[in-house]
This record gives sequence, structure tokens and C-alpha cells, in this order.
Amino acid sequence: MKQLIDLATWNRREHFAFFGAFEEPFFGLVAPVNCTGAQAAAKERGVSFFLYYLYHAVQAANEVPELRTRIEDGQVYLYDRVHASATLGRPDHTFAFSFIEQNDELAGFVAAATTEIEAVQNSSGLRLGPTTGRPDVLHCSAIPWVRFTGLTHARSFAHPDSCPKISFSQTYQENGATYMNVAVNVHHALADGYHVGQFLAAFERRLSSEMVK
Repeated sequence: MKQLIDLATWNRREHFAFFGAFEEPFFGLVAPVNCTGAQAAAKERGVSFFLYYLYHAVQAANEVPELRTRIEDGQVYLYDRVHASATLGRPDHTFAFSFIEQNDELAGFVAAATTEIEAVQNSSGLRLGPTTGRPDVLHCSAIPWVRFTGLTHARSFAHPDSCPKISFSQTYQENGATYMNVAVNVHHALADGYHVGQFLAAFERRLSSEMVK
């Protein structure tokens, strides 16, 4: 479900008009997220660390309305919830896109993700389709081989796109704690650094809590 935002009364109407006219309206930042204990928590639940933190990232993004807002045919809509379109790898080092539905329960999310992982393993190519191209998704990717401190994305400016893009780095140790760097790119007509900060804070909070059903 989605709700049409009235541009005439929207408090971001000038931001929308200004940044929406840019050739490149996306901005991004990279920040460390403390995930101490999250790997152990994932192992305890019998879940891969990737699916564990992806679940929490999707839940955290859904806490921030600006990350659920999309531009469609010049109109702005607020979705009730958004899902994950994550890149999933294969043994031959190619990858494909996926659609993993948001679920408030970790087990339900993992079940949906497992189905998508199996589909990717039994396919070739990018698996482009109506689900992976939905607007109500977060474009997610893991780069566990690199402790990156900056990240850019390949983009087609001719293709309309307002989906946030979230990427996760290799984990690393620092002062006795475990961190991963998280890159977040968002459409500036819809969200600012404040909203990216809200997401990162919620993500870190969830990774360090027992908010798992």
C-alpha cells in the first residue's frame, strides 16, 4: 500500500523541486556501524550473518518514513513498507538481483531469502523482472571482501530511480569491538543526512539488541 503525498502542503516541496531537477540527485555517505556480538547472535539462531544483518537493515529502514518514499511519474508516494532487492552471488562469481519481502519475524524473512538464494543458484544472468524492479525496495549489496571507506554506484540517468542503496563492507576489529562500514545512497529530493543518520542509528541499535522474534 502507498499514500500519495500532497506536494502543495509537503514540507519538502522546495527540496523536491530543487534536487529533483539535478542530473545526479543522489548523495551518499559511508559510516562505521558497531556490530559487536551480531555474528554470535546470528550463529546462535542458525542464520547466516548476511541474512541476519540484512533483516535488521530492512527493519531499520522501515522505521524511517523518508526511506519509504518514492518518486513515480512525477508524484511522490509514501509506502507502508519496503522490501529488499539484494544482489546474491553464485559460485562462478556472477550475481543476480532478488526480491526478499519484508517480514517482522526473522524466521519469515530468512525463509523468503533462502528461496531467493536457491533461485539464484539455479539460474544465470541478472534475473531482471517485475519484482526486482519494484519501486518499494531497497537496493542492497554486500561486499565482504573489502573494508571500503567510499563507494559509488553505476547508474542510468535515463532510468527513473529513487530507491535507497545500502551496501555492507567486510567486518573488522577496532579497540575490541567489531564494525562494518555501511554505505547509504539516497535521493536528496526525498531524504537528507539526518534521515540517513536515523537509519544508521536504528540499524546499530538493532544489531546490538535482542529485538529478534
